[in-house]
Amino acid sequence: MKGLIFSVKRYAIHDGPGIRVTFFMKGCPLDCWWCHNPEGKATGQVTTERIDRVGEREFRSEELVGMEYTPEEVLAKVERDRVFMEHSGGGVTFSGGEPLMQPLFLTESLSLLRSAGFHTTVDTSGYAAPDVMRSVMQYTNLFLYDIKLLDPDAHRKFTGVDNRLIISNLDLLLEGGAEVILRIPVIPGVTADREFMEQLRLFIESRRGRRISGISLLPYHKTGISKYRRFGLPDRMESYSQISNGHLDDYMAILQPLGIHVKKGG
Repeated sequence: MKGLIFSVKRYAIHDGPGIRVTFFMKGCPLDCWWCHNPEGKATGQVTTERIDRVGEREFRSEELVGMEYTPEEVLAKVERDRVFMEHSGGGVTFSGGEPLMQPLFLTESLSLLRSAGFHTTVDTSGYAAPDVMRSVMQYTNLFLYDIKLLDPDAHRKFTGVDNRLIISNLDLLLEGGAEVILRIPVIPGVTADREFMEQLRLFIESRRGRRISGISLLPYHKTGISKYRRFGLPDRMESYSQISNGHLDDYMAILQPLGIHVKKGG
């Protein structure tokens, strides 16, 4: 069994201890306007034209996006950093793309990692069959769970899919006792307003008492622009500005009465 991964990164968590190895997996069923990993959207290995600009000059080349790994190769790669993770309290994260689009590979990889004593995290949009969520849940210590919008029509407009499956899967995880950190993209013209944050507070409040251990506000940033240019893709957020720290502080204040740790960034 093999899975497709488009990037592997090793990094320290910014607001606490922990070295994590993160596998970014290929394929995503959503088409978010603000996606900062557009090279991870397509399923399968893709050869794309890469465009690099130096001043006024343009250099074009072909780039293969997608590396094949077996679960055993994932474990072997992680083992190289075991000493760092054990001493720092870190672990392994599967992100994307959408890791739940490769359920057999993901489940087997998580199972091997858990058996080897590693802390496991899945970063997901939640858009997957409930049976997939249940199979992954038994091997996952922590879910980083995206709530992009609450209104189904707006969700469909900005991500390409309805959000009812996402919300029902969140409830499935919470009812099953999974630990969840909610991740909220703060997007100008979409979710960067008080009304949305107040609706979000009510949404979370109705689920209090379950294992929502944190809320991360993810401000829209321009770091993905270079990828759209490199891969010759249209950038639907080109005319939008980044979110200021002042606005994030206002949104955090709206959510803090929940009594759940709220932070800026992931």
